[in-house]
Amino acid sequence: MKSLARLISAALAASALTVTASAQEAQKRTVITAAKMIDVATGRTTEFPAIFTENGRITSIADARTVRWGSDVTHIDLSGKTLLPGLIDMHVHLDSSPTYGGYNSLQFTDRFWSFVAASNARAMLDAGFTTVRNVGSEGYNDVALKQAIAEGWATGPRIVPAAHSIGATGGHCDQTYLPPSFGAKSPAVGDGPTELRQKVREQRKYGAEVIKVCATGGVFSRNTEPGQQQLSEEELRAIADEAHQWGLKVAAHAHGGAGIKAAIRAGIDTIEHASLVDDEGIRLAAERKQPVWFSMDIFNTDYTQAEGANNGVMEDNLRKDREIAQIQRDNFRKAHRAGVRMVFASDAGVMPHGQVGGQFKVMVEYGMTPLEAIRAATVNAAEALGKTQDVGAIAVGRYADIIAVDGDPLADVRELESVDAVVQGGVRVR
Repeated sequence: MKSLARLISAALAASALTVTASAQEAQKRTVITAAKMIDVATGRTTEFPAIFTENGRITSIADARTVRWGSDVTHIDLSGKTLLPGLIDMHVHLDSSPTYGGYNSLQFTDRFWSFVAASNARAMLDAGFTTVRNVGSEGYNDVALKQAIAEGWATGPRIVPAAHSIGATGGHCDQTYLPPSFGAKSPAVGDGPTELRQKVREQRKYGAEVIKVCATGGVFSRNTEPGQQQLSEEELRAIADEAHQWGLKVAAHAHGGAGIKAAIRAGIDTIEHASLVDDEGIRLAAERKQPVWFSMDIFNTDYTQAEGANNGVMEDNLRKDREIAQIQRDNFRKAHRAGVRMVFASDAGVMPHGQVGGQFKVMVEYGMTPLEAIRAATVNAAEALGKTQDVGAIAVGRYADIIAVDGDPLADVRELESVDAVVQGGVRVR
């Protein structure tokens, strides 16, 4: 027992040293140089940038051919590469894995998913996503992981957590797979405006920084259909008003046309999936004075249809996935043409987290230019998050969250499927 205690003490001491070293590294002055840098707001490319950082934020940007720095400045040399801002995924589930579909997840203890979340967070960071919005988790796993990353016990992106998803009894955000004898009910399920307001307050109390609500049925729940509206406009408005009162934005899972329109009229900030949106819904989104963003995951069906059955996903779920997949992609094109604001959203957890960069090519295939697709994952996402002072661009004052690729993603957006280097807060991720 004494030997075990000594081993544990040594491991904790080593971890503490790692945490201290990382914190000290972030506080140092750093300069990042490369062949090129893309200004995602304008589309202009700058040659030979020298980006200076201190305390994790960008302090100045100069020409590496003319500027000099002393030996006290750490140099991150990315010669030959092109720099972009760290990417932002607006719809992930870090404590989910597509490997376990249907009832397969029931073989594990509840805390198993905390470790899954940590692994997925690292995969997303390695893929170039330095910020993610986690729209729904179990047991406050996303809040806990955010805290662990901040304290240096885990490595991953900046997380905007939603904690538990809010929904109606028996709806997509409820526990729908177990029989009555289990008495299974999601912690944030409520009915009626008053009860749903309380659920907003409870999630915020325990760490939610965005509120996730299920306005319609879904693909991977049981006994719900994607097009089915599950909360009234009055209930959605109560959720939005309560969240906005606390300074939080609201994301609405909404596949069906009626639920999408109700969410837009209720003041919801982002519409997740938006698969079956009709022309009126597109018009409402494009014309609403208070910005509303479509967050459409148009890539993951390639994975779910290829691997879902092998992972235990039930045929009824795969059937719903097949039925809406092409409709969603066609509606992505229609919404983009109509001028609806768009952000990058993968629904990682339904598909592997490390593969989400593959969505950029599908966004281009369905109507966006490469620059527009990149903006969806940078400046647009930062605006939708309300974090334009922190992320979304390589600019003075923002976090030094930067990625590097070998080629030109404005010419070939598939460069973003394999990111070559990641810098987070002025520290290169190794």
